Amino acid sequence: MSEADVRKTRAELLAHVIELGTEPLEHPTRNSVGGWPFFDEGQEWPECFCGLRMALFFQFDIPSDLEPFGGDHLLVFHCAMHNDAAEAEQTADGRLVPRYWDAPQPPYPRPFWRVLIQRNATRPAAEPEPSVRALPLTLRPFADTPDERGLGAQTFKVGGRPSWAQDPEYYRCSCGADLMYLCQVPEGMQFAIRPGRPEQPYSISADTYWLFLGNEVYLLACPDHCDPAGVWPVNQN
Repeated sequence: MSEADVRKTRAELLAHVIELGTEPLEHPTRNSVGGWPFFDEGQEWPECFCGLRMALFFQFDIPSDLEPFGGDHLLVFHCAMHNDAAEAEQTADGRLVPRYWDAPQPPYPRPFWRVLIQRNATRPAAEPEPSVRALPLTLRPFADTPDERGLGAQTFKVGGRPSWAQDPEYYRCSCGADLMYLCQVPEGMQFAIRPGRPEQPYSISADTYWLFLGNEVYLLACPDHCDPAGVWPVNQN
């Protein structure tokens, strides 16, 4: 094995499991489910095509050892009233369509989610996410040792290798860069909501929300940071 291959293998083993706390948050915290999103200057809270402000499902600072995204801030938003799976559209040369984060998502005119990688996220929003209960997240490093099929751990994590529930999926950003696996949300993960909030369509419970119908979600991001929204959410089950 060459030195480059050894470095690549070591990088694939670097991962951090993401653990959900139980004590409700009462102030802005950078690593959280719900809570106060931290934005780059000028970044607005994303809105769905339906006009509703998207719900902040989770956010965290990406650990510095996970290059090329180390030190960036990841935020995952999803409309509470549009619960569906994502479908990729590619051009003839195999790239995702231009501005795929805003492109039509049939039968919808635009996506119902927004994933952001912010490089200077120093500003918390004035108000917290109103629907998803605000809880702290803790990131703990672990070695994501692949199994006999080359798959990583099936858990809520950043870095390491994906645990592909189906065949691996690879995409090229519209800018030409190969998207890199960054984060995984396990299948069926539920996000508790505040009392009295609207029920999410096709969810399993009246007091929780799902991401992408509860599919396993693999976030693939542009390593060249061509746009803060240059992230594709692969859904599998």
